[in-house]
Amino acid sequence: MPDEPRPERRTLLGAAGLLAAAASLPDLTGAPDARAAGDPLGDWTLDTMKGLAVFVMPGPDAYSRAQGTPRGEPGGIEARLPEFLVHHLNRYLPFPDLPVTALAAALGPPAGAVLPRSDAVIPLAPAAALILNAEAVRVDPRALGGPFLAPFPRLSYRAKAKVFELLEGPDPRLVEALDAQLPEPLKRSASGLLKYAAGALLELAALGGYSEWGVLDPATRRLRDRPVGWRVSGYTPASEGRPEFRGYYQGRRKAAG
Repeated sequence: MPDEPRPERRTLLGAAGLLAAAASLPDLTGAPDARAAGDPLGDWTLDTMKGLAVFVMPGPDAYSRAQGTPRGEPGGIEARLPEFLVHHLNRYLPFPDLPVTALAAALGPPAGAVLPRSDAVIPLAPAAALILNAEAVRVDPRALGGPFLAPFPRLSYRAKAKVFELLEGPDPRLVEALDAQLPEPLKRSASGLLKYAAGALLELAALGGYSEWGVLDPATRRLRDRPVGWRVSGYTPASEGRPEFRGYYQGRRKAAG
């Protein structure tokens, strides 16, 4: 991919909808980020998040090389940032499913396709992947073919930045498509939703890449290894906390007043 793609005004949003068709949108009821064997949507979504992970935190991996910014130090892939993004986007907050369904309708998935739903939370990772890949094709239609499973990871670093520029702009064509499908009271709110989504994705990726999530054992609540964020930043924590902050001052047992 060249570093300076030309955004094609005759956008291929219809083709972007076909990207979702490749992932047949299975039902993930009860397991927001379950990825069983033969789950094309889960694989496609995770692949998209790999493209986002290296955009924020490049490393020595194939995805960083594809965007033209390989580094010798570990990055987002080694930090398990793609898995972090899928996990947390799918557990973000209880959210009405109407906007997510409208998004899928606006981007043109195949008839009969159903976005995954949950009684507790709405899995937003597939919707975020739809947005990123639709705009990836908008920026450079050649991203429809190439390595990896999804268009967004195939873009150069500069082209990925253009995707976020369009989202934060926001892209009037995408806004028009979404506003046509959004129910009340969300009609005419697509512009704000896209700006929020673009910023939130970058912030969440930066947070996850430098956190301990990738090596935290949820059962023991202990770290299995030194986190990537600690290694690349040179951070050295106090292993058991600092003695002066343990307990009450001068042996006191309680605080009053």
